[in-house]
Amino acid sequence: MSKLSVALTGNPNTGKSTIFNELTGARQKIGNWPGVTVDKKVGVVEYNGRKISVIDLPGTYSINARSQEEQVVSDYFKQNKPDIVVNIIDASNIARNLFLTIQLMENGIPLILNLNMMDEAQRHGIKIDEKKLEDAFGMPVTNTVGRSNASVRTLLDVFTNTRMTNYQPSEVIKAHIEKIREIERSGLPAAKVEEEIIAARYDLIDKIMSQAVTVSAAGKTLTDKLDAVLANGVSSLVIMVAAFYLMFQISFNWIGQPLADLVGEFFDETLVPWTAEAMANAGVADWMQSLVSDGIIAGVGAVINFVPLIFTLFIILSFLDGTGYMARVAFIMDPIMRRAGLTGKSIMPLIMGFGCAVPAIMANRALDTHKDRMISIFVTPFITCNAKVPIIALFAAMFFPDNVANVVFAMYFAGIITAIVMAKVLSKTMFQGQESTFLLELPPYRLPDPKTVLLEAWDKGKGYLIKAGTIIFAMSVLIWFLSNFNSDGMTEDMDTSYLAGIGSAVSTVFAPQGFDTWEAGAAVVTGILAKEAVVSTIGILYGADEDAISTDSDEETGATAQTLLATSMGGAFTPLSALAFMVFSLLYSPCMTALGTVKKEAQGFKWMAFVFFYTTAVAWIVSLVVYQGGKLLGFE
Repeated sequence: MSKLSVALTGNPNTGKSTIFNELTGARQKIGNWPGVTVDKKVGVVEYNGRKISVIDLPGTYSINARSQEEQVVSDYFKQNKPDIVVNIIDASNIARNLFLTIQLMENGIPLILNLNMMDEAQRHGIKIDEKKLEDAFGMPVTNTVGRSNASVRTLLDVFTNTRMTNYQPSEVIKAHIEKIREIERSGLPAAKVEEEIIAARYDLIDKIMSQAVTVSAAGKTLTDKLDAVLANGVSSLVIMVAAFYLMFQISFNWIGQPLADLVGEFFDETLVPWTAEAMANAGVADWMQSLVSDGIIAGVGAVINFVPLIFTLFIILSFLDGTGYMARVAFIMDPIMRRAGLTGKSIMPLIMGFGCAVPAIMANRALDTHKDRMISIFVTPFITCNAKVPIIALFAAMFFPDNVANVVFAMYFAGIITAIVMAKVLSKTMFQGQESTFLLELPPYRLPDPKTVLLEAWDKGKGYLIKAGTIIFAMSVLIWFLSNFNSDGMTEDMDTSYLAGIGSAVSTVFAPQGFDTWEAGAAVVTGILAKEAVVSTIGILYGADEDAISTDSDEETGATAQTLLATSMGGAFTPLSALAFMVFSLLYSPCMTALGTVKKEAQGFKWMAFVFFYTTAVAWIVSLVVYQGGKLLGFE
């Protein structure tokens, strides 16, 4: 089977990734380009007897190598010569998109110009003469509606039937390239050379637009009408808060939690009893039965139980991003973040922090000043990443069963407020510098492609599953060992175990917060290694009762591991101390992986140590205020 390599390039928000997902479906791999955090997406599709490898290059407005995305695209074309390069163009914003097209052709890269979103262009009164556009560039021109299977098949036909060697840049393009070379040889200052080149490109765009594109007068678009409400004034803030509140209700009450309950029932009523019975019948040693049931299943199961919540949340976030609303969130929050001492550009890495702190910290490379990068790195750990969600969801379900979504929402809000407050404190105490400008494209509102939404949610959420199968598995074994052994060997009394000793040493500092048990102290320690391990530790320490894995006990009492866990935890926490524990877990030191990323990005162990101690100190103080303030108000 003959092979063909295809590269997709274009501006952000052109539907490029939607076309990539339609072409490759689940036959794609997601990684990172060497040395940067930008996604590397490669997929494979077989068509008409040919195996086509498709790479989705990062969305970029130019290839000046000023940002990570621009550097990746520039380096790719310097180091690779794919059979076909497809420049995906948003037909409804063709003038802006042609800037990148001209840059690519200046670098001698033969292209297929694909006019995507032709349906939107028509609604905006834009008519494009594809033949004239093809003549202007000397390159083939196609058109698509990104989510249409017919459009994708048309593209595949173009891929397999087009020979790029048959095409040459038009005389207009050749003359433009020669003009660019003359400007570069002019001896003018670098800034003036760049200014002249940019002007020449826009002159060419104007010339091509006048020949190939006509625009009819049109009234306000739907996007304009929606933005008047959703992205402007006080109403935009109210709607944003309401949208996120609705998201938490769906994730933690209406859909996510019922699905999580089904997973929990499977573990409690099927897997645990079956495993216990099978091991007992097979004559497996008692210590091995304990390791599997009390350690691995209790630890990993406690994390897996929250998979439906995580994926429901990511599906909603991917949907909102696909509609164009998340860009509005950044726009709405920009004035607020500026008052906190951060520029608007810092919003996007913080939004990424809702997924995972590691890529969020690395994404701060895109910020313009040292001050912006450092402050954003230092406050990102306060954002509620997906690893913290199980902790919050578990305690909310156990101690606030009638207000789970409200409590989870409050925790997310607390993380955001803490990040904003600490950004202000850091900007006034440790860092000085001028603010940068904030440039953000607001894409038109669209109905997201379901396949793209699901694939993006899977890409974001699968890391959680991988952690459950690797890090949490190893942590569960370690926690079981530490909780079942001491210097004399295996012990039946956890209170005399290694873990009890570690937890007791740590727990003393949490007496003012009301959760000074050694179990809570142990959970805090393991949470430094991986935040998901907090739930694993609690599942093992509070749920590792023999009744929780005994089918006979379930039959006699009707109790499940979850209800037994709730009973055990109820003896160690009150609702107020549970709330204080949730707040501390939300704010204290990020996991070891995130700390290592801080060391790399901030370039120093001293900054890694600073983040560890200062976030933990903030968490201790805020959780103290929550508990002691609650007591003063009579909530204990």
